[in-house]
Amino acid sequence: MSAPTSNPRVIDMRCRPAYLHDFFGRTPGSPGEDLARWLNRRVGTRGDDAHFTRSRTPEGFLAEVRDAGLSHAVVVGRHTPGQHLPNDTIHAIVQGQPELIGIGAVDPALQGEAAALAEVERAVKVLGLAGIDIEPGFGQPPRHPDDPVYFPIYERAQQLGVPVFLMTGPTSPDLRFNDPAPVARVAQAFPHLPIVAYHGWWPNVQQAIGLAFRYDNVFLVPDMYLFQPGSQAYVEAANGFLGDQLLFGSSYPFRPIGQSIEDALALGLRESVIDRVLYGNAARLLGIGSVPVQAGPA
Repeated sequence: MSAPTSNPRVIDMRCRPAYLHDFFGRTPGSPGEDLARWLNRRVGTRGDDAHFTRSRTPEGFLAEVRDAGLSHAVVVGRHTPGQHLPNDTIHAIVQGQPELIGIGAVDPALQGEAAALAEVERAVKVLGLAGIDIEPGFGQPPRHPDDPVYFPIYERAQQLGVPVFLMTGPTSPDLRFNDPAPVARVAQAFPHLPIVAYHGWWPNVQQAIGLAFRYDNVFLVPDMYLFQPGSQAYVEAANGFLGDQLLFGSSYPFRPIGQSIEDALALGLRESVIDRVLYGNAARLLGIGSVPVQAGPA
């Protein structure tokens, strides 16, 4: 069932350096470092749970990416009431580094519609970022992705031909908002917009798979939750219809990159699927070596 593990092509769809923010363990002895070490243990890191401290410098982060053999690492911004990783910061990290790809972020509820739309344009056209992240469940108040405040963002991203990335999963402050169902309305309204779910709505795995079954413009990146209980359903689905809609992410610095690749190769993915999950689907989505992915009709 599994492919040979020698030198697979890999695009890591969720990979952030520790130096990006204290939340990622930037500062020695800080609560952020304690949290990062705790989360590494929680998601099955083998060996040193402080491995990520190497990426407290730009040089150390690039060494991590290169030592893991990644083709590309995707560095994701955030814009929420609780954490703002500015698009200019993401651009500064990835600029001039061909291995690194940046994803911008906006929050129209915080910024207002006009400012958020202008920032989407700037992030894509000026900064060269490859997509836009929004985090409805982390708002104040939390929202679902089909809240009307986000529809102008979806429309502009679809016009620009870039994907929208959604933050999902069990770290949502209110778990009632870790729900795939509202995305159906978005997928219907914007059938040519790739919608990418970080954390894959785990532990609501079956619901997420059902959504992706119905809408082929929905993509799942379970990242560190691909290795948690219940996630075998992602693998079973990827060996069938989901083979073109599942993508790999390590969620570094919360899990080692190399270990996550090794663990992914041991999950039971069919040999014909592995390259798509580890590389090909992300390459299509991001327009690497080809035209960007165009979702089919709803």
